[in-house]
This record gives sequence, C-alpha cells and structure tokens, in this order.
Amino acid sequence: MSPTASRRLFLIGALVVAGAALGAISFGNIGENLVYYWDVTQLVERRAEAAGAVVRLGGQVQPGTVDWNQEQNLLRFTITDGKQTVPVECTGAPPQMFREGIGVVVEGTVTSSGVFSSDRLMVKHSNEYKAPSEEMTDAERKEMYDSVLEGDG
Repeated sequence: MSPTASRRLFLIGALVVAGAALGAISFGNIGENLVYYWDVTQLVERRAEAAGAVVRLGGQVQPGTVDWNQEQNLLRFTITDGKQTVPVECTGAPPQMFREGIGVVVEGTVTSSGVFSSDRLMVKHSNEYKAPSEEMTDAERKEMYDSVLEGDG
C-alpha cells in the first residue's frame, strides 16, 4: 500500500471515530435531559406517566389558594387551566411578581400523593413597559402605581 493511500485510510478512519464520538456525546443522554411542557389537564390525565419525570407545568394560580410559609421557605398554591386543578408545593422564595391569578410555569415532578413538587417557579408577565408621561392624569398615575403594588403582594 502506498504512503498516500495509507494516509487517506488513516484520515477516513479518524473522521469516522470523531463523528461517532460526537454523535455519542450529542445524542447519548438526550432522553434523560428532556423537560416536557404540559398544561394542568394533560398532567391530570397522564399523572402516572408524569410521576418521577421532570415536567414544566403551566397554568394560572387559583385565587384563594396561596399559602407562603416563610419559616419553612415553602409556598403552596393550586394551579389551574380552567378545567382541572393541581396542588403545588414550591421551595424557595417566590418571585416578586407572584400573586393570585397570575400565569405561572413550575418545573418539578408529581409526588405519590398527587402534589406537584417544584423548586423552580416562573411567572408570566407582559413585556410592555409604559413610562409615566407629563400628560398622564392623576387617576392614571394612581392606577399605574397601584399595579406595581399588586405585584409586590
């Protein structure tokens, strides 16, 4: 075999090995790292499938269900999609904008008791920013100020 042919064969072999290694790294554990996004009804219907799996659950915080225990650093509330409800327990302090009736996404898993246990809570909010203007009336300024205060609760 000529030196050029053996170099070519070596180069092809090296590329095949590098490609296989890259493929193994890229796709080897992808199934373990997937996080599914479900709404509340999907979670209730597929509760057995969700047990133990990491899921992002989206819905609204049901009014009258928020219970924040600062001593235990535990937030309990119920999330709903208008059809079904699921109790949620989150560890850690809630985001400043968290309140009843707001859209949220929680990431966690369903426990054997049917409670969604989460250590990650994200609130949905508008990306619209409205700066106060000179032309605003006092009533409009008060409404804007009150909306900021509601987010602190």
